[in-house]
Amino acid sequence: MSDHEHLRQFEDQSLPLDLWHHRAHLKVAYLYLSRFPFEEALNRLRSGIRAYNAAHGIGDTPTGGYHETMTCAWCHLVHTTLRQFGPAASSDAFLDAQTQLKDKRVLLLFYSRDLIMSPEAKSSFIPPDLAPLPQPLDPRA
Repeated sequence: MSDHEHLRQFEDQSLPLDLWHHRAHLKVAYLYLSRFPFEEALNRLRSGIRAYNAAHGIGDTPTGGYHETMTCAWCHLVHTTLRQFGPAASSDAFLDAQTQLKDKRVLLLFYSRDLIMSPEAKSSFIPPDLAPLPQPLDPRA
């Protein structure tokens, strides 16, 4: 599926639920970060995930649904990677080249399991407790 089609299906909530996995989340983050400043990209990602979840009946529970800290942390990681290594011809090409992003457990380098799985981290962004999230080399990025 092309980047345009992936983003369209995400935004109109027609992306099949079985295709809404870790890589699909990262593709949307990459596509927004490629087009918008960080804060706008993050806000679009936040609202888009919430709308997608609502359209597919994914409720917010203690163990499921939207997770603010994970969304923000992954957006930071994709943003920093994009600024460090540059864009690719497509989101798939970018993610194929940046294999460090494929493992969902990467966040455990920055967050203890107890913190990342806490109700507080799910509802609002909590800074990491093990190591700071990486930042782009160019602070204007």
